[in-house]
Amino acid sequence: MIPIQVTIEGLYSYQERQTIDFRNLTEAGLFGIFGSVGSGKSSILEAISFALYGETERLNMRDKRAYNMMNLKSNSSYIEFDFINHENKLFRATRDFKRNSKKFDDVKPSSVTFYEKRNEKWIPLDHSDAEQIIGLSYANFKRTIIIPQGQFKEFLELGAAERTSMMKEIFNLQRFDLQNNVSVLNIRNKSELDQLQGELKGFEEISAEQINSQKENLTKEQQKYDQVKNEHQQASEKYQQLKSLKTDFENLQQKKEDFEKISADKLKIDALEKKTNIYDTVFRIFNPLLNEKKKLSHEISARQKEQEVHIKYVAETEKNFTKIREQLLSLQPKFDALGQSKTQENDLGLILQILKFSTEIKTLEERTQKGSEKVQEVEEKQKNTLKKINDLTKETEALKPKKIEANLLISVGNWFVHKKNLNDLQHKQTEKLIHYKGLITKVLEDLKPFNINPENFREDFKLKTDSLETGRKELSQKFDHLKIQNELSRFANELHDGESCPLCGSLEHPNIVGFHDVNTELNDIQEKIQSIENELLKIQKQTSEIEKILDRKKIFEDQLRTEQEVLNQLQKEILTHRQNFIWENFNADQENDFELKRQQSFTIEKQMEQISQLILKEREILEKEQETLEKYKKALDEFKLEEAKKEEQINTNRSNLKTLNWNDYKDQSYPEVFDLHQKLAESNLDVERNYQTLTNQEKETAPKLAEQKTIVNQLAIRVSELEKEISSNEESLQLALAQQGFTTLMDVQNILIEEIHVQEKRNQIQQFRIQFETLKNGIQELEVKLKDFSFNKEEFHSVEDQFKIIETTLKQANDTVVKTISEIDRLEKEFKKKESLLKNLSELQKRSENLKVMTNLFKAAGFVQYVSSIYLRQLCDHANVRFHKMTRNQLSLQLNENNDFEIVDYLNEGRTRSVKTLSGGQAFQVSLSLALALAESVQATTKADKNFFFIDEGFGTQDVESVNIVFETLMGLQKENRIVGIISHVEELKEKIPVSLSIVKDEERGSLIKII
Repeated sequence: MIPIQVTIEGLYSYQERQTIDFRNLTEAGLFGIFGSVGSGKSSILEAISFALYGETERLNMRDKRAYNMMNLKSNSSYIEFDFINHENKLFRATRDFKRNSKKFDDVKPSSVTFYEKRNEKWIPLDHSDAEQIIGLSYANFKRTIIIPQGQFKEFLELGAAERTSMMKEIFNLQRFDLQNNVSVLNIRNKSELDQLQGELKGFEEISAEQINSQKENLTKEQQKYDQVKNEHQQASEKYQQLKSLKTDFENLQQKKEDFEKISADKLKIDALEKKTNIYDTVFRIFNPLLNEKKKLSHEISARQKEQEVHIKYVAETEKNFTKIREQLLSLQPKFDALGQSKTQENDLGLILQILKFSTEIKTLEERTQKGSEKVQEVEEKQKNTLKKINDLTKETEALKPKKIEANLLISVGNWFVHKKNLNDLQHKQTEKLIHYKGLITKVLEDLKPFNINPENFREDFKLKTDSLETGRKELSQKFDHLKIQNELSRFANELHDGESCPLCGSLEHPNIVGFHDVNTELNDIQEKIQSIENELLKIQKQTSEIEKILDRKKIFEDQLRTEQEVLNQLQKEILTHRQNFIWENFNADQENDFELKRQQSFTIEKQMEQISQLILKEREILEKEQETLEKYKKALDEFKLEEAKKEEQINTNRSNLKTLNWNDYKDQSYPEVFDLHQKLAESNLDVERNYQTLTNQEKETAPKLAEQKTIVNQLAIRVSELEKEISSNEESLQLALAQQGFTTLMDVQNILIEEIHVQEKRNQIQQFRIQFETLKNGIQELEVKLKDFSFNKEEFHSVEDQFKIIETTLKQANDTVVKTISEIDRLEKEFKKKESLLKNLSELQKRSENLKVMTNLFKAAGFVQYVSSIYLRQLCDHANVRFHKMTRNQLSLQLNENNDFEIVDYLNEGRTRSVKTLSGGQAFQVSLSLALALAESVQATTKADKNFFFIDEGFGTQDVESVNIVFETLMGLQKENRIVGIISHVEELKEKIPVSLSIVKDEERGSLIKII
């Protein structure tokens, strides 16, 4: 897995949304995340783990995880993590949870969504299983990719069962777990065996003798059937002849009875036919004339009633129209004088405005007088405020020459502070030089007994060590291969031609691997490995002591050179700093005099600031007074302008008077004139409104009256036309009565009252005629057919009974033959099936014996543990390559007979001890070596181009030299396409790592991320 980007908001100390783009960091190969304790470094890894798996190291569900993870100043939390998996596919995991607005400590569970980027679009997945995407469970994820704080030694201290489970998941060792395969095969084989034995219980009575007995019985029954079949054919022919004759005689008798019944209804049908014909004729001739007469009578009655209504409406309309004209004549004189009256109304309105403006002008004159007095008062206050401001300004100008410039004071003060710091550093640096010189002298004394050349001895020892290490590694791999070969030889020996394979059931084994006894080779290789390890131990002891002394000497010499350079640089800085003192008013050796002058300047500056505050307050007062003055002047101008406008309006109104004289109303009050104006306006409005209403009514009534008169005339014409049509209809009726031979119209109406359905009756008559003729012809045909025959019932019944008996016997004989054939067929099929089942039973019983042997071989996952131990030993060998270097060839890692890790201590004659005896720094070194070796194996297994893992803390346990060795190891990983992220607060690492992030915790904003 390669991280791309993570976004955090409202999580732990991350209050604001923070985003880390890992792309620039991972390109460097090695990067760091640094910050003080509690700044939020480890929270980044915890956010990634929680986004993927919903799990964290610090909290579980019982700890109210969602509440405790959320920032206390936030109401929601959000995590978004983009990453590339081992298949080089880009995925995104998001989680968020929110706080209940009504209950602070109630934080709702997080919602999680996983996405995959396809065609530049984020497609949501239908699951949130990170293990399915990454290929690791959470437990193994934190052992191989992100190693949380305090969990670095977990893999080292895992028990055998947990470690085997981890190796099984990471390296897909379940393919070697054949126990389940054998168990499934065994269960399946036993189930098939039980099922087969159960099926065979149903075939106990099936035999060849039973089949032959049934075939002999079939021959006998077939002969009986053929004999009965001949007798049945003869009886059937005779029976069918008598049955047909019986049917003809019965049919003749029935037709005669039906003909007698239908002949009795013939007279009724004849009468009905005559009556129907008369009704049809009358209906066709008289019904249209009668309907027309009825229609004309109804219409003339309706038109006469409508005519009466309209005549009455015309009379009422003429009366109303006359009344409207009389009212218009009486109102016409007032309407003619309406123009003069409206002019008077307008003049009274102008006089009302003149009276109103005169009153308002008096009010404005009073307000103008008061405003002028206020203006004079504010102008006097302004003069006094200006005098105060001038006095304070003069006092400030007098203090200015006595004050020293602030920039000058700051510059001189900084110079004295820097001078003191440089002197302190020079004193401390001198003490360091004396200390390191003493250490180097002591180291040289320790090196004299070895009598070696420090420049070349490492190359000689390295050549010998590399040669021995290569030999041991090759022998170890050969030793593991021979052990697997020895274990598998037992299984291969069990395979024989013609026998089924215990695993797959195959009967063919074309390529059986041959093995030979390798125990002797195993013992020889083990002795050679022990000899090489003893030789390595001897070299490592000698090398270790020399390297310790030389390393200490090199470290002290490097430190001495570094400290001397620092001292030289400090002396140069002190000289340069002295030359930079350029202020003539001060003495570089009299710091106390400078401090006294600075205090005096501060006092003067404070006085000036107080005076400035007073001036500022007075200016604010002056500004407010000026605003008030301008406000009053503006109001006075508005009053004068308004007064002039109203005087002008009064003059205009007086000139616009047309009929009334102003002098007649100037002494009257405003309410009196207003009352006169109101009455006149109402009177004019009534006259105009009434005249308009009457005019509109006259216009509406005249057309209506003319329209109603026209309608009355048209109705009279229509009534006359209808009377003529009724007369013509009566003549047509009388003519039809005479032609059809009827005396009165009543005779016709009596016939039509019956309402006969002509077509229905004619269909009834036709059906009767057809039925009558059909029966008559049928009787004649049967009498001719049966002329020479007679029918005996007793003879027929005798033949019928005999036929039924023979038919029953034939059916029984046929059933017996069919059953016998079916039984023979069943027995033959069952017999063949029994033979097949017995053959399968023999094979399954043989396979059951083989599977018992395989169950014993693979029980308790023994083979998986064996393969796991091989992987662990290889992992241990790979880890030792780095662990040897980190410990200067003093320690190595190995597995004991229980597959638990142990430490080989070469400083103590290569004896072994528990990994729990390691110091914190050594435990970190061996854990890091294992983690790197495990990462290499994971990379090789997943065939990924790059490998990534995160280390949280651990470097605080290392001394300076160990930190350098670990750092060199991590830097070398870039060549192996591996990316390492480090979380630490160790400053030495921060200086060495080229690319890193800095986490700073702000009291108000929370944790903030900065790229260094």
